[in-house]
Amino acid sequence: MSRLLRPLLRATTYTRLLHLWVPMLMVSVWLFIDPTTPWMPALFLVPLGLVPAMRRGEGIQALLMLTPGEPEPGISQAPAANWRDRLRTVLWLELRMLLGGAAVFASVWLPILTFELVQCAWGGAPAGILLLDRLPPHRAWALLAPLPLLVFYGVAVGLGELITAAARRLLGPSAAERLAALEERTEQLLERTRIARELHDSIGHALTLAVVQAGAARAAGDPEFTDRALGAIEETGRAALEDLERVLGVLREAERPVSARPTLADAGRLLESARASGAKIDAEVTGPVEGVPGPVSREGYRILQEALTNVLRHAGAVPVRVRVRVTGGALALEVRNPLPGAIPGPGRGSGLRGIRERAGLLGGTAVTGPEEGDWRVRVELPLG
Repeated sequence: MSRLLRPLLRATTYTRLLHLWVPMLMVSVWLFIDPTTPWMPALFLVPLGLVPAMRRGEGIQALLMLTPGEPEPGISQAPAANWRDRLRTVLWLELRMLLGGAAVFASVWLPILTFELVQCAWGGAPAGILLLDRLPPHRAWALLAPLPLLVFYGVAVGLGELITAAARRLLGPSAAERLAALEERTEQLLERTRIARELHDSIGHALTLAVVQAGAARAAGDPEFTDRALGAIEETGRAALEDLERVLGVLREAERPVSARPTLADAGRLLESARASGAKIDAEVTGPVEGVPGPVSREGYRILQEALTNVLRHAGAVPVRVRVRVTGGALALEVRNPLPGAIPGPGRGSGLRGIRERAGLLGGTAVTGPEEGDWRVRVELPLG
């Protein structure tokens, strides 16, 4: 029983009924002008529905009155972009007027019918209502008085559901709008993924260096080495804060230029921080690194950063060979280090997965795994 009466407590039930009543205002005005042609307002709706902005206005009304508060109502607020959208708008206007007429009829005559039944029960005569004017006065008619109100309740709820379903069908997004929304959603997900990689690479690299340096300083027991390690930790933390500020800037400002992100031209700082952690870096950079396109250079920096972070995290302070080559139409990155005691399985770890994702997004390739007693990360990125 409570389930049947639940629509009475929902504001949507009443806003939908009001939405059905609105078109009847135009009909009422026209009936004062020419009551002999009640069909004329429906004829006016045809050219009105062909106006592109009409679809937007009807969509806004439907969102506010038919689906208030729904996260995904399935109703468009864009103007008509083609003739299919315009014809759907015309059909929607005609259907809204038809259902509005049914709603107004039920709203007026069913309560009147209840009143007349109560009047008959108390001995009064019905005021010229068909069928009721032949009924003799009797107390039993009072038992039927609630029936028209129950019918009105069912009609109001049913018409509200019907007009809402029709709005989703006729005012819903077109195929082009759905495709545009899907592309926008895809762009948002790609941007979130990129920001997640930025945080993982920059903060993960800084924390790994700080942990390695702190552990080495505690194990060394040398005050001079400890001072150097603390200085390196300070420098690493400062660089991490700068990287974090860049990433947060992307979140705060949608139009912030990506040129603020580090590139391969800043790789020297990256190598020095790894050396400060105890790693013996043998680096060789060949080719015009400064001429590498911005997106490739930025992603190359992050790939190199993640590769060095993995070395320090899994192998510790070991000799590392870094090769960066710009030849022809490609950028080649290679990082090699002696294998640690436990060889990570292929594809394991978010770091290696992030390297592969970055390379794949730029149309490049990434190969990771053991080779001749070393752990190797080799990445090739096209420049064009």
